[in-house]
Amino acid sequence: MNIVKQEQYEPNFESLAKHNAAPEWFQDAKLGMYFHWGPYSVPAFGSAWYPNFMYIKGNRFNKFHEANFGPIEEFGYEDFIPMFTAQYFDAEDWADLFQQTGAKFAGPVAQHHDGFAMWDSDVNPWNVADMGPKRDITGELFKSLKKRNIKTIATFHHARNGQRNANNPEHWGKNGYNSHYPYHPDLPTSTTDQKLRKLFGNWETIDAFNQYWLDQVNEVVDKYNPDIIWYDSWLNMIPEDIRNQMSAHYFNNGVKNNQEVVICRKQDDLPLDYSIVDIEQGGRRDIHPQPWMTDITLGESRWMYVEGHKYKDAALVVRNMIDVWSKNGIVLLNVSPRADGVINEEQRAILKDIGAWLNSHGEAVYGTRPHTIFGYGTASAGDGSHGGQSSKVEYSADDIRFTVAKDKKSMYVFFLGKPEAGKKVEMRTIGGYHRNIPPSPIKRVSVLGTNVEVEWQLTTESFYLTIPEKGLNNIATVFKFELE
Repeated sequence: MNIVKQEQYEPNFESLAKHNAAPEWFQDAKLGMYFHWGPYSVPAFGSAWYPNFMYIKGNRFNKFHEANFGPIEEFGYEDFIPMFTAQYFDAEDWADLFQQTGAKFAGPVAQHHDGFAMWDSDVNPWNVADMGPKRDITGELFKSLKKRNIKTIATFHHARNGQRNANNPEHWGKNGYNSHYPYHPDLPTSTTDQKLRKLFGNWETIDAFNQYWLDQVNEVVDKYNPDIIWYDSWLNMIPEDIRNQMSAHYFNNGVKNNQEVVICRKQDDLPLDYSIVDIEQGGRRDIHPQPWMTDITLGESRWMYVEGHKYKDAALVVRNMIDVWSKNGIVLLNVSPRADGVINEEQRAILKDIGAWLNSHGEAVYGTRPHTIFGYGTASAGDGSHGGQSSKVEYSADDIRFTVAKDKKSMYVFFLGKPEAGKKVEMRTIGGYHRNIPPSPIKRVSVLGTNVEVEWQLTTESFYLTIPEKGLNNIATVFKFELE
């Protein structure tokens, strides 16, 4: 590992910009996994915004809560914590599952908007080691991941935890756009209890909250040395000088531990000179010169475990991931454990299918780089909910994607479905000796993961591939072009 030595990063752009935003290991990794899991998993209803909406009178979350748990004045969000037992959580099993799926990095949502820390914290009294499971979930999992040489990620969503609506009556009792918990003098979230105020982000000044935000990130960095830290939206609500302090501290910790660390963010709230952009539930429409990330969930739309919620099938997930990889992207895939620590069999079955496909076709994924074009096809990409294109595009064998080995001795052609055996497919896009041809002359074409050789022809006008009878894959068939 060749790390450019930096004596000490300072909390300013000139110094931080010397950091390599996307080290080679990150570009090679292609797939990571994380999970939304916390006290909000207990009601298993609605979404991970349950802690917010339960306090807004009259909506469906509030009605569900009061029907099943009682009035919010008598049963608050904090009362879910003893019910968050995680009795079946097994870090070794989860690490095995992530490894079998094909993840090269993994870790927890270290803290969601709800103010509850999923690590053993001395800063935040509302933490998983002192309450609920009374176990260091982050520490146990990181230990198991590192045993398997899987790199680690911790994601932070708590910039939105700080209450910023107390001085704005227009937002009282509503889903205030800049805070997670609604504020109203009559709501339990406006408590004066000094400990409970920390859970609700209800600090006497927002400056005090900003320091609390920073202290928690620094604690995770110092205790667990994550290879990646990742930020949800609203990091821009944290003052720039605090963000600079966070970045410098993290980079310096990486240098100390001989780690090439990565910061990912969603909005334009850290410079791309030293951070990676993430597009939630979406992807780019074309290749981007800088590596980027998308976070997607195995659920049809929800991030936490919701009773009865449906999941995407493996074919849909894999085909959309191939599209991301062909455009210089990395995927962060979310799973949804139950409050008791079980990742259910329905999700495990999908992950097993994803892992089986990657086990056979990983050569075309890990360590590859984009071709001069990402591919072509007929599928309608649709609009992503947070920018870019949709993460649930219905691809078919008429959609083609490309990747190239780093040494440029191989090129990989993905059919996003099972092509028709015997069909002669014209690929004018990569033919004709003057278009987006492979990096060097083709020696041999085969079905990746098999010994099936494929008939091909390159002319001055086009390229032709004849689909063989054997070796085709229902999820995505990959052809390997061996190059000179």
